[in-house]
Amino acid sequence: MSLLALALEELSRDAAREAARDELRRQEYAQAEPALLVRVLGRVVREISDLLDRAAGAAPGGTLGVLALVVLVALFVAVVLSRVGPLAGRSTGRPLFSAGTALTAAEHRTLAEQAAGEGRFADAVRERLRAIVRDLEARGALDPRPGRTAGEVARDGGAAVPALADDLRRAAVLFDEIWYGGRAADASSYAVLVGVDERVGASRLTPA
Repeated sequence: MSLLALALEELSRDAAREAARDELRRQEYAQAEPALLVRVLGRVVREISDLLDRAAGAAPGGTLGVLALVVLVALFVAVVLSRVGPLAGRSTGRPLFSAGTALTAAEHRTLAEQAAGEGRFADAVRERLRAIVRDLEARGALDPRPGRTAGEVARDGGAAVPALADDLRRAAVLFDEIWYGGRAADASSYAVLVGVDERVGASRLTPA
């Protein structure tokens, strides 16, 4: 093979690898709701991205093989995100509060402690997150609005009080993983929500 042909082939491989990376860096992938399935997908995609450097020389068909891999990865990611990410045009999960629910933050904390004491940690996590929301509403950081999901609480609360953004996001992610991602809840899960609730309660809410 001539030097010119080798150079063109190498250039094509570089272009293929860059196309793969560009695809995997698309904004909708980065902004996907970080539920359990998406987190697993992220690890898979990163592994595939790392392998693409070697795939250009080793994949059947050379550059065409790499491009085929890119297409397959993109299709796989799109299918998953169409179910759990922003491509679906909605937030993960269901509203935190049932219709007609009007308990205070303190009442939700009591329910959470009762559930935790009985070993019902998934219920305890949910009630503690509800307590956090009621606290934020009572202190003016969130407008009372029925139908909010955990993800929307993290988004709206974090936007209103940036100092709490990371805590609220952590609580929402954990809640979604337990209730919609198949993660088992335990005492440590509940402890995370308790910690977030305590930090929210101790904070001086200064809306942005």
